[in-house]
Amino acid sequence: MTKLKCIAVDDEPLALDIIEDYVSKVPFLELVKRTENAIEALQMVQAGGIDLVFLDIQMPELTGIQFLKIANGKSNYILTTAYSQYALESYDLNVSDYLLKPIAFDRFYKAVEKVHNQQQKNVEQSAPVPVPAPVVTATPNAHPVQDFIFVKTEHKIQKIQLDDILYIEGLKDYISIYTKSERVITLQNMKKMEETLPSNQFIRVHKSYIISLDKIESIERSRITIFGKVIPIGDTYRDEFFRRIDNKNI
Repeated sequence: MTKLKCIAVDDEPLALDIIEDYVSKVPFLELVKRTENAIEALQMVQAGGIDLVFLDIQMPELTGIQFLKIANGKSNYILTTAYSQYALESYDLNVSDYLLKPIAFDRFYKAVEKVHNQQQKNVEQSAPVPVPAPVVTATPNAHPVQDFIFVKTEHKIQKIQLDDILYIEGLKDYISIYTKSERVITLQNMKKMEETLPSNQFIRVHKSYIISLDKIESIERSRITIFGKVIPIGDTYRDEFFRRIDNKNI
């Protein structure tokens, strides 16, 4: 089980003792630091690697509210205080929960469980989603014909008809798939996309471009125009491209 790395910040040693005791009873929490120094705690948060901060509001050098504003969203926060009047302002700063002292363990557990569940959900959402293999359809007395692909975009898988694709542009670890109506960005590389697309319909013409042959509007020297977009022909791909084009000439 992945543990949440926590720090406890309070100017009262007894309050820190209680938080430390409660954390030790929760299997998914790990207390990496307890401190009465809010500045020290802020430096730890800004350095990264802290998942959860138990933060007192009224401290001498830096109040909890000031701490939250400076930290600017880094880490998750559960406020611990004897005063309820700060609750509304703290929630405007996106704290995870607000615990009033004296803090009961069951209330403490409910607060940390909420943070833990949200962290698990974030991990699951960021995990790669398996992309289904391209679906093929068959026609009588013919080879199977692939007429669409699936691509992963953010948190969904999108179906794209091959006939709709104008061209594909490589962007480092991403590619952009252009149709007449939209641009679809997906985490993929050009080599994999080139292998996926049917070679009788698509051809790579540059290290950064794959085009649909039947969408070509014109060819001028080393440039292809598709739907108003001028696409260069790379030296590595020139001979194969013009060989394919010559086969279609009348």
